[in-house]
Amino acid sequence: MIGQPGTRDQAALTLEQSGDGVAWLVFDRPDSKVNLLDESTMQRLEELLGTIEEQARENAVRALIVRSGKDGSFIAGADVNAIVAITDPAEAEAKARAGQRLFRRLEQLPVPTIAAIDGICLGGGTELVLACTYRLASERPETKIGLPEVQLGIIPGFGGTTRLPRLIGLRAASDLILTGRTVDARRAQRIGLIDEAVPAPTLYDRAQAVARLFMQGRPPERRDRRDAATRLLEATPPGRRVLFSQARKQVMKQTKGHYPAPLAALQVMRESVGLPIDAALDIEARAVGTLIVSDVSKNLIHVFHLMEAAKKAAPDATAREVSRAAVVGAGVMGGGIAQLLASRGISVRLKDINDAALSSGLRHARELFDRAVSRRRLTKREAAQQMDRIAPTLEYAGFGQVDVVIEAVVERMDVKKQVLADVESRTREGCVLATNTSSLSVTEMQNALARPADFCGMHFFNPVHRMPLVEVIRGRQSSDVAIATIFALARRLGKTPIIVDDGPGFLVNRILGPYLNEAGWLLADGASIEAIDQALTRFGMPMGPLRLLDEVGFDVSRHAGATLHEAFGERLAPAPPLIALEHTKLLGRKGGKGFYVYENDREKGRNEEIYQALGAAVPSERRDISAADIRDRTVLAMVNEAARVLEDGIVRGPGDVDLGMITGTGFPPFHGGLLRYADRRGLPAIMQRLEELAEKHGVRFTPAPLLRRYAQEGRGFYPAS
Repeated sequence: MIGQPGTRDQAALTLEQSGDGVAWLVFDRPDSKVNLLDESTMQRLEELLGTIEEQARENAVRALIVRSGKDGSFIAGADVNAIVAITDPAEAEAKARAGQRLFRRLEQLPVPTIAAIDGICLGGGTELVLACTYRLASERPETKIGLPEVQLGIIPGFGGTTRLPRLIGLRAASDLILTGRTVDARRAQRIGLIDEAVPAPTLYDRAQAVARLFMQGRPPERRDRRDAATRLLEATPPGRRVLFSQARKQVMKQTKGHYPAPLAALQVMRESVGLPIDAALDIEARAVGTLIVSDVSKNLIHVFHLMEAAKKAAPDATAREVSRAAVVGAGVMGGGIAQLLASRGISVRLKDINDAALSSGLRHARELFDRAVSRRRLTKREAAQQMDRIAPTLEYAGFGQVDVVIEAVVERMDVKKQVLADVESRTREGCVLATNTSSLSVTEMQNALARPADFCGMHFFNPVHRMPLVEVIRGRQSSDVAIATIFALARRLGKTPIIVDDGPGFLVNRILGPYLNEAGWLLADGASIEAIDQALTRFGMPMGPLRLLDEVGFDVSRHAGATLHEAFGERLAPAPPLIALEHTKLLGRKGGKGFYVYENDREKGRNEEIYQALGAAVPSERRDISAADIRDRTVLAMVNEAARVLEDGIVRGPGDVDLGMITGTGFPPFHGGLLRYADRRGLPAIMQRLEELAEKHGVRFTPAPLLRRYAQEGRGFYPAS
């Protein structure tokens, strides 16, 4: 049919005509899975808009449909590489204005424009469809629409920050622009971002029908989808002040002011209310010019590139298909892993040795599905269908048919070896086994197996449903096929997998160990709990190190610390306050008390008994240690250990370290990652500071040989530095 063309030339954008007055503007970037609005595509769009204007004057074109020639992808946005190359605010502002002029020209075409969105539509793609007269989107799962620019440290600059509030209202627009979140077709229709959500097979037929309705002077009816209270609130200056004030408070709560883009977006929307669109676009362009050249934007784009590179890091081997899986161990981790597998369409057997454990794992999985329903991410029916994919069992029945088994039993080597050997004896050849371990040697576990090549580590972080990182751990005998299979499975589960070599603490826990331990040494030196945690949250960490110890649990952190101490000796000797915790009944958050007190799953402030519980391990009175010293002692301890991780070949390079720390610990993305932060600070300055700390506090701050060498060579962890 018209609009589903066959052979095209190699242009990223073509104009096709049906002969009935309907023209199709088709984006189809050659040799690419996605369409991007790069410079050549924008130039081509400008040429074709001129053609459309001319043909419209001649009445040859009476309606225009905009679509993609790619299956499952509309337009993925602008070319990020072009953004990162801009270092001059004037150039950035000029680029924004050029895009605005082009989309304004699209908006002012003398014919109706209908966007037919099928698949991913992000950033500049969304800004383009906002300039159209009417928007339809397919209901296929791949269709996601959004403006994720704040995640790159900028704001929608081709008119998105201006047009979206005018289309769907300030409140709904703020929710999308300030978070960068995407919505599916049905949600987009509910908020008024699109006019119709359409079954995918009929999308282009419906687009053509809508075009004809416009040509006949009978356009489909459109309505304001805001409720009456929201319309009233947004219609008055006092109401808008309330909305902007609430939005700003929420942004500050979530970002602590470290990310300028959401605040800039709010300011643009506030200043633009009631202005003609061209005046509003002017305000938008000026804000873009400032943001694009900021360090935060450059760092966030760096993180974006790390994420993209991670998707392609699997070994060159064919991953095995996974349609059926099993999880052994129905604790919180096991239940969370089973829920995640089931939510991605994988049938899963959940095994434990008693009914109470199974019931606990199933209850945790059900709670996660219920939460998704309450947040409208699933319907009750969808949640029930997914929950039904989890089959609880006390036996190994059915294990002969599964493709993957993930072991998540207690963190003890003898127990894991026994369980894994039992599992292996009941699975077919070719089934991949994976252990969810945070610190135990994958290579040692392989010694208990008859098929060690089909075994590796798959370390999820807690809570499973929220933490994006999965460490895929290569034991000495793990095959590329096993690693590729678990890597692909992690990607299917929506996780960010990083391949790491076997070693104490692997990647994240090894680097995190010195950080948490140094918080203990700071306590021993007299720093207060509040001072330590506040210094690191002000640096940008999602929580302070002592609050994190509560979250991890003192029993788990004690085990991990002992493993690192045994492996690396005196430089990771546990701090006296952390040793003292072993002699208390405190467990951290899961026990209701640690450094802080918890009630009904919420932190209620510092535990007033904690200093007494630590006894002689801490001074009787608190001492003033500066936030800068606290930050240096904890953060530079991580930098130093990361250099040793690279030296030991645990990961491929600094990008894996940075991505692992961001996705596994919440290390602040606005810094670009731990080693990107180190490069910006300067390795010679860091080495000098570490030497000062080593002289004062001992061997744990001795600069790593790799860091010393790089500092002497005047280079950074990243070669370009």
